[in-house]
Amino acid sequence: MPGENLTRDEARERAGLISVDGYDVALDLRSAVRPEEHTFHSVTTIRFRCARPGASTFVDLLAPSVDSVVLNGRELTPAAVFDGGRIALDGLDAVNELVVNARCAYSRTGEGLHRFADPEDGEVYLYTQYEPADARRVFATFEQPDLKAPFTFTVTAPEHWTVLSGGERVSHEPASEAAATWRFAPTEPISTYITAVVAGPYHMERDVYERTLPDGGTLRVPLGALCRRSLAKHFDAADIFTVTKQGLDFFHDHFDYPYPFGKYDQAFVPEYNIGAMENPGLVTFREEFVFRGKVTRASYEGRANVILHEMAHMWFGDLVTMEWWDDLWLKESFADFMGAFSLVEATRFTEGWITFANRRKAWAYRADQLPSTHPVTADIHDLQDAKLNFDGITYAKGASVLKQLVAYVGREAFLEGARRYFKRHAYGNTRLADLLAVLEETSGRDMAAWSRAWLETAGVNSLAPEVRYDAEGRIAELAVAQQAPASHPVLRPHRVAVGLYRRGADGALERYARAEADVAGERTVVPELTGVGRPDLVLVNDEDLTYCKVRFDEDSLRTLRGHLGDLTDPMARAVVWSAVWNMTRDALMPAREYLAMFLDFGGRESDIGVLQMLHSWAGTALEHYAAPAWRAEGARALADGAARELRRAEPGSGHQLAWARFLARVASSEGDLALLRDLLDGTERIEGLEVDQELRWTFLEPLAAHGLADEEVLAAELTRDDTASGRRHQVRCLAARPSAQVKAAAWSELVETDALSNALVEATISGFAQSGQRELLAPYAERYFAVIERVWAERTIEIGMAVVRGLFPHHQDSPGTLAAADAWLAGHPQAPAALRRLVLEARDDLARALAAQGCDGAVA
Repeated sequence: MPGENLTRDEARERAGLISVDGYDVALDLRSAVRPEEHTFHSVTTIRFRCARPGASTFVDLLAPSVDSVVLNGRELTPAAVFDGGRIALDGLDAVNELVVNARCAYSRTGEGLHRFADPEDGEVYLYTQYEPADARRVFATFEQPDLKAPFTFTVTAPEHWTVLSGGERVSHEPASEAAATWRFAPTEPISTYITAVVAGPYHMERDVYERTLPDGGTLRVPLGALCRRSLAKHFDAADIFTVTKQGLDFFHDHFDYPYPFGKYDQAFVPEYNIGAMENPGLVTFREEFVFRGKVTRASYEGRANVILHEMAHMWFGDLVTMEWWDDLWLKESFADFMGAFSLVEATRFTEGWITFANRRKAWAYRADQLPSTHPVTADIHDLQDAKLNFDGITYAKGASVLKQLVAYVGREAFLEGARRYFKRHAYGNTRLADLLAVLEETSGRDMAAWSRAWLETAGVNSLAPEVRYDAEGRIAELAVAQQAPASHPVLRPHRVAVGLYRRGADGALERYARAEADVAGERTVVPELTGVGRPDLVLVNDEDLTYCKVRFDEDSLRTLRGHLGDLTDPMARAVVWSAVWNMTRDALMPAREYLAMFLDFGGRESDIGVLQMLHSWAGTALEHYAAPAWRAEGARALADGAARELRRAEPGSGHQLAWARFLARVASSEGDLALLRDLLDGTERIEGLEVDQELRWTFLEPLAAHGLADEEVLAAELTRDDTASGRRHQVRCLAARPSAQVKAAAWSELVETDALSNALVEATISGFAQSGQRELLAPYAERYFAVIERVWAERTIEIGMAVVRGLFPHHQDSPGTLAAADAWLAGHPQAPAALRRLVLEARDDLARALAAQGCDGAVA
């Protein structure tokens, strides 16, 4: 569509020309309850100034039609000025008023104003999601983060609905017999992408946060939590409010800047594309955080982390916002770091840094080894680039780098820098240099050198111990060797702890010596450990202070193969598990060796978050990194191990539930599948294991994939659970069935039509791409490369990303598929850069899998 992909140069030119005084946005959403209606009425009034009277610019709007455009009282002809993505504005005055009357489209893709009909009660629920640039799907806007302004929303909707926006409600008046109009107070100056509207018959619970301020006054923040009415019976708002208050306490204690946006509502909404969004005063979350069945402690920890991540954005991102998406890290890296920081120090989830080391960093390590890796502070040319940069680099690597920064400058200097940053740039926009300036002030450190090493270069370093012993078996010299990949040959400064571990008489593997060191260059000696007795294990990056891949010397590897489970420190285990997984991904450890360690020691892992990550890695190792000839044997071993640990786990525990889910993932033999079927129908029971509705669907998917649960069985299950979640589960299970006709129908729904909502696209892809159905999926490898450019052109970027990533023929793991990907990349040099990036990343994953399979096959 013309004008849809705003470039950085265009944004900078426009920001130099105009400044925005305010928006008034009026939305009429009464049509939402009529399924045949696909649009709503949107009227936007924008007051703005122009630095060069007489100049021209444009306003962004993605809408089916525009009824009228009035600039400074002058009627413009919509057909002449609106191209489907932009409205051209000529002859600007010094002070301007623009009124745009448009018909905007309801979304089924989670972009713009999403409309969802609840199958349980037939009610309609709406919410907005804009990042990075979809406010223009709802109202006319200068869609870039540095043109901040106050926003005043007015919404007309069915009278029985709950309607919320970022500002406080100031009036609620009848609009007709069955409708009402809600008017909201102006927001503080904010960017377009964090404005929000939520509307529908939501269930809402309320609370209040109060705090005495240093000047003796009282800060009072009204709290709200809401979800669909049909989920209300599962909604644990009390826990959400507890974490919210703990977070507000923490950030007020450390930021010295009171929460600036009045109220704090949190809406859990259906068919949401991401985890959550930091709209000030009205944070939106995916409703999967409302748990319909039993979940593990890790799920509650994950939800708490997301709540705190979004709360940190109220300061990092909303109060102070990056100028352009190049500096997206200024909000996302900080929110990711502060989410973990506050989680550990303010809530019951004191193990949060363990989860960060094991799970969050895994995302970063993968992203940083892709051909599309980039510096934390990136080069974002346009909005499609920006969309793809919400990745493991911007979030998890950036957060890891900030954790390293705290070790480098000190905790108080870091927090004082944040405090000065907020006060100096409140309601403004910043670049990298603005943050570095305050940190240099508070720490006295050379932040430019630190930034060049950590923020302005890409790639992940490897740190390995080099140890020499004297005749008495004591350490003569211990050094840390640093390597960088050839593609990004940068050696960075690291603050690391080196831990020495040995086994005691009771068999426990415990640390008996430790030293911190500033590692720089190719080799750094750690003199503090000279003369210490010989260890069984040398662990570089003990306590996970820096961002690196950890390697081991041969003695340490030998110890881990036999005694990893004897490590008593949970953080040390998390770092070790991450390290051996990275070795497996890098084809330095055969997949079957990693899986043997998992089977020997996974059942002894006490941290449930780490265990669930191990389950994910084990599944990936089997499906992608194990030699094809060994997969069947490996699957039997994993299923046997899962069944054994399931029966061994404490009844009713999170570990028991996690092993049940893992068994469903790896089950393939007649016996495995019979156990799942028997647990479903109640002929088999395992003490403490509650097979609730969510677990029933988990068990049904492998049964469907192996032809043991047909359409009739799945229809009967939907009768038990005719909910939005139940329908997604059923769609996934239906697409998983081992039939050529089923696969053809699923492919057609994904590629040839746009009939599915975003949530059903995700579910269909998940069911379609079964690792155990490689032969059945083989015909679609060639078709994939033939259709992806068309799909990208025809669909929204959110759906395009889902299809291009989800349908890549990962399970056709052969040199031929790799060659097909290379041929597509070579033959489509003019394809959109974002599309090429997605294919290049998938191609890299496939190449890595083939290398790992070669490593694993070499030990056969």
